[in-house]
Amino acid sequence: MATRWTLTIDCAQPATLARFWALALGYTEKPPPAGFGSWEEWFAHHDVPEEEWDDGAYLSDPDGVGPDLSFLRVPEPKAVKNRVHLDVQVGGGRGTPWEVRWPRVAEAVERLTAAGATVIRQDDLQGRPDHVVMADPEGNEFCLV
Repeated sequence: MATRWTLTIDCAQPATLARFWALALGYTEKPPPAGFGSWEEWFAHHDVPEEEWDDGAYLSDPDGVGPDLSFLRVPEPKAVKNRVHLDVQVGGGRGTPWEVRWPRVAEAVERLTAAGATVIRQDDLQGRPDHVVMADPEGNEFCLV
């Protein structure tokens, strides 16, 4: 049996970065734990100081398939290249014919740059575009495939 896991991203602005990744992945804000009407209610119940309530943001896959995402405020900025990154398969992944996949990737590049991402580079394979390496609004690298 596999173990459930959450991907946690350290960042400066959790709510802002969570909104970006919700758009990029089609995720939604994670609902508060059972028995609580809001995250604020949960925080208050667990005596989390009010000044810390915006120190995190949480997303989940609305279909319940992908891992949950947590965005946690940290004081230091990102300093080096990621050692782990996401391959966001907006085109359907490499199993999808290139003629179908590449226009989807190109559309996602436009949509995500409008949302604050930057293109780092486009990588080609066998003489045609294969994937785009991008950075989210806080500089975390990911690929669109």
